[in-house]
Amino acid sequence: MKQPIKTPGTKFQLTPNRFPWPPIIYAAAILLGALSKFFLPTPWIDSPGSDFLFGVGLLIILAGLALDIRAMQTLHAEKTTILPIKGADHLVTRGPYSLSRNPIYLGNTLLTIGAAFVFGIIWFLPLAFIAALLTSKLAIEREEAHLSAKFGKNWRDYANKVRRWF
Repeated sequence: MKQPIKTPGTKFQLTPNRFPWPPIIYAAAILLGALSKFFLPTPWIDSPGSDFLFGVGLLIILAGLALDIRAMQTLHAEKTTILPIKGADHLVTRGPYSLSRNPIYLGNTLLTIGAAFVFGIIWFLPLAFIAALLTSKLAIEREEAHLSAKFGKNWRDYANKVRRWF
């Protein structure tokens, strides 16, 4: 049985979360954004120039997908988990993790932002930022406490050098 990590003032365990918040949060944001087209339609994106906005959105989505895939490949190469409910085996600081401490969550946020322009639904924009905020509060803060407790000075040095999002 895994023993809890004891750090001053916290009760964080070897696993940062018991519930996989990030995929649920971003799936809910996408679902709410899609449903909003029917309940709260907004005409501004369906204007002349929407082909340009579609192209911009597609580029943002492709960037988000590329970031997600590259971050997952890096975690796999480093033989550590991608699951937000499992503890990290290794501190990953290379590849996309040298630019962002949370490249998968950043990629998911970009996917949601890109959806606003591709589908012409403005509601995806605030939902992307709400999803990022919820992910920070419900997942990232716990993950960072877990990493700090497990990797100590190496984590603190990395966190001082690389920003949380970008």
